[in-house]
Amino acid sequence: MSEVAQRVRDDILHAIQTDNMVLPTLPEIALQVREVAEDPDANINTLTQVIGKDTALSARVVKVANSPLLRGNRAIEDLKTALMRLGLEYTCNLATGLAMQQMFQATSDLVDSRLRAVWSRSSEVAGISHVLCRHYTNLRPDQATLAGLVHQIGVLPILTYAEDHPSLLLDSLTLDRVIEELHAPLGDRILSTWKFPEEIRQVPTQHLDFARKTSRADYADIVTVALLQSHMGDASPLSQVDYSQVTAFERLGMDPDMQSAEVEDLSADMEAAAALLR
Repeated sequence: MSEVAQRVRDDILHAIQTDNMVLPTLPEIALQVREVAEDPDANINTLTQVIGKDTALSARVVKVANSPLLRGNRAIEDLKTALMRLGLEYTCNLATGLAMQQMFQATSDLVDSRLRAVWSRSSEVAGISHVLCRHYTNLRPDQATLAGLVHQIGVLPILTYAEDHPSLLLDSLTLDRVIEELHAPLGDRILSTWKFPEEIRQVPTQHLDFARKTSRADYADIVTVALLQSHMGDASPLSQVDYSQVTAFERLGMDPDMQSAEVEDLSADMEAAAALLR
């Protein structure tokens, strides 16, 4: 690591250790949705009232409910009916993820461009995660989608730091190194602060541990495979990973050859799921 990258890393780690690192906070609508999710007395009417305050979010939830991915037999036009089709837990996680998109914007063009790229990748990984979860596990697709959306959430405070330090922002190689080293542990910290479900709080670090050993498939496994799928054929180092050494495939019961007919059959669903989240 270069001297500049080391200094930036030390600055950020010091800020974390002294609680001076400003971690991102969820948008207000997402906080309200999470409150509903944690309220044992909440129901569809409660959630309809909360999401209904945000016209754009309401429209996106209705769009998801009408997606062929959910195999509905009739079109839905109103929010409450959409929530009845999706269910309380599914909608809470979906709405939380969709509301997070507004966090991936900045006033600086350079930072804004990077944030939008992160959201685009996260949306793609989330869409693939949704489909993989449905086809290869008994886990919850809504949780898998949320895990995919937040797997790079630790990039946010690093880019906020860079926006306040223009020299770092102009040194893209150094910034890339800092992001690569720090975004995962920062992501775990953010999800813990947000009190996200226990099973996805460590997805930012766990999904990058390709040799990870655990007794059964989990959301980190799903995101691992979804991430690798999203980078197939591009110039990223992730496209060069030896899939036979990635333990997540075995736990999911998947063929590491992601160009197999089985995976190809799911590609249209993966693309459709990702498009819904963008």
